[in-house]
Amino acid sequence: MPMPSSSPSLLSFACASGRVLARVLARVLARVLCLVAAVALPVVAVAQEQARKGPSTIRDTEIEALLRDYTRPILKSAGLGQQNVEVVLISERSFNAFVADGKRIFVNTGALVDSTTPNQIIGVLAHETGHIAGGHLARMREQLAGAQTMAIVAMLMAAGGMAAGAAGGMNGRDLGNVGGAAMSAPQELIRRSLLNYQRGEEAAADRSAVKYLDATHQSAKGMLETFQRFQNDQLFISQRVDPYSLSHPMARERIAALEQLAKASPYYETKDPPALQARHDMMRAKLIGFMERPETVARRYPASDTSMAAQYARAISAYRFGNVNGSVAQIDALIARDPANPYFYELKGQALLEAGRAAESVPPLRKAVTMTNGAPLIRSMLGQALVQAGNPSYTQEAIRELVQATQRDPNSASAWRSLSLAYGRSGDLANADLAAAQSSFAEGEFKLGRELAARARQRFPQGSPGWLQADDLVNFKPPKSAANQR
Repeated sequence: MPMPSSSPSLLSFACASGRVLARVLARVLARVLCLVAAVALPVVAVAQEQARKGPSTIRDTEIEALLRDYTRPILKSAGLGQQNVEVVLISERSFNAFVADGKRIFVNTGALVDSTTPNQIIGVLAHETGHIAGGHLARMREQLAGAQTMAIVAMLMAAGGMAAGAAGGMNGRDLGNVGGAAMSAPQELIRRSLLNYQRGEEAAADRSAVKYLDATHQSAKGMLETFQRFQNDQLFISQRVDPYSLSHPMARERIAALEQLAKASPYYETKDPPALQARHDMMRAKLIGFMERPETVARRYPASDTSMAAQYARAISAYRFGNVNGSVAQIDALIARDPANPYFYELKGQALLEAGRAAESVPPLRKAVTMTNGAPLIRSMLGQALVQAGNPSYTQEAIRELVQATQRDPNSASAWRSLSLAYGRSGDLANADLAAAQSSFAEGEFKLGRELAARARQRFPQGSPGWLQADDLVNFKPPKSAANQR
């Protein structure tokens, strides 16, 4: 709070004017700080809060590959093709997407499930890309810093007015009422100013999204369809809502502004390629199969629906709720229909592995790894299956697969844990401890991770690559805000 020089004189003046003034100032200052924090939350702290206690992230090779294909041309047209921007999937049913930094676009599973065409979700991703390319987060932080200064100035000006009232003989109760009103008015103006700024950034991101879609010869119709959904959700409250109290423009206003731009594009009537639509349908079916109850899956994908997406959802739901043999039979039917789809083999291996049939899961997972050019998530699952199969002849293969998986995806705690087991079976206790330490770090267990790394360091020859890696972990200083510092 930038008030070191003002605080002493202000507080001493408040004491001179009476305790009521001091209490009012304290209450108003608290409101000012709450105001700044509340406005900052949507654009700065959402990801941090979700990471602390909110919904978890979801990892899936098939879905991540599709989202990369959706975003790659958009990012390139925005000049971000070399920035390694990734899309992170959040396990949350509401339709939402947001950015919290310049490197990640967060998308709720609900947005993917509710978007019936690729174009609808591509429009959302284009909008969030507009925020990143436009530097909106950095500028919002500047606005917040300015708002804090404005709030403090407004507070001091109101305090001056209250002091004058005190000097004129106003009683404590009247002084408190006048002071509260005087200070709340500028706060409301500041709040509206910030929200107006944020609405402007949302409109700018919409315009940028249309530009990116035009550059990639895609339609903005999906964005319109998404906003129309929002508009329908807002209909029952729109007559009672003050549009200037919202951080985003009212849906009807966004539709009106966007419709003119979208329909002027020569690509407005462009349809999604059938192959892309099919992949989108499979993605939605996969999420529904994994996230919904069997009765919900059966209602959305009845037995009369013979599409591959419907079969996919039913096969996933069957294995998740105990019918592994039935699920494997359905997956084999899918493989017969499309033997070139690596994710059917991945699903078969996963179903068998999670049913405790690790040895049976190895062949389909090996095939999936080969067909995906060694996708790290699938490679990690294969390594886990090789370890759990309990066949000593698999140990070196498991180590090889898991080493390559962790090199490409070093944040997978389960992969490191399986690698530790594999090293342990091979008698390599130094690398077993080092892999266990990496697994603990990936899970945020920093104290345990440092202890395991210290033990690994003792086992390695001093100065060797393993010793250096263990030493780095021992000396790693986790963030002070990390949950596990014990």
